[in-house]
Amino acid sequence: MSLPIVHHADYDAISVPDAHRFPMRKYTLVADLLRQRGASFTVPAHAPESWLHLAHDPAYVTAVLTSSVEEKTARRIGFEMTPAIAARTRASVGGTCLAMRLALEHGAAVSLAGGSHHAHYEGGAGFCVFNDVAVAARLAIEEGLASRVAVIDCDVHHGDGTAAIFAGEPRVFTSSLHCEDNWPREKPPSDLDVGLPKGAGDGPYIEALDNLIGQVFAQARPDLVFYNAGVDPHADDRLGHLQLSDDGLRSRDLRVAEACARHGVPVVGVLGGGYSRDAEAVARRHTFMVDALAAITAVSA
Repeated sequence: MSLPIVHHADYDAISVPDAHRFPMRKYTLVADLLRQRGASFTVPAHAPESWLHLAHDPAYVTAVLTSSVEEKTARRIGFEMTPAIAARTRASVGGTCLAMRLALEHGAAVSLAGGSHHAHYEGGAGFCVFNDVAVAARLAIEEGLASRVAVIDCDVHHGDGTAAIFAGEPRVFTSSLHCEDNWPREKPPSDLDVGLPKGAGDGPYIEALDNLIGQVFAQARPDLVFYNAGVDPHADDRLGHLQLSDDGLRSRDLRVAEACARHGVPVVGVLGGGYSRDAEAVARRHTFMVDALAAITAVSA
């Protein structure tokens, strides 16, 4: 597999039972599945504090890194803010930033974590501590690696944190394809939002996706894409309310990958959400995105 894949043991830094809504061990499981298929990984460094300031309030960053986050903020996030959680989220941000650099070199790359799109400038929420895609997008622009960035967010939940962080930022085009009647209740506008009704299945979803992809490339003309490939639109997901099948997810991932390849735009894949009770099934579905991006890198090699 020539696709660069980024993974850090700290992605699965704390023990969380499968009954928890956030199945933490999926990060180890998806890495194990790919290892069994012969994949090797590049290990990222933890993101330095200065990178985190690119997308977040320095006071909030300090509170996370010193385990002094206010209790109400920790409740919004869903985890007690411990040194292990701080290490995990710094590894995740570092992984997306490394995948960004590798994608610019190879045409595509994946971090086997990331997609923490509910983290806003002022604080986290919804199992998201730092917004890895926002940090990596800002880093790419600050270092002159990209001038126009697009975010294609196909997690079932609206990418509210990413939308809010980049509101009024013309160099980053945010898009979100999500279940409209779902958390978060407040959805600050992305540059392009497509909200689907509860119960939408493969057909309506893929039709909406194709329209969204066309608009993203026509309006944003990006030279770098971040793709949040959350598998929570699946019919078995506890928190999704959509009805995609495995084949629907495969088709979605391949369509995004092929569109990026067709336009000659490097793409960074991150895992996003997935909340089925069967963590092994969630991990297997996350490999669909890896397979899709591997397919386009194999063609271009």
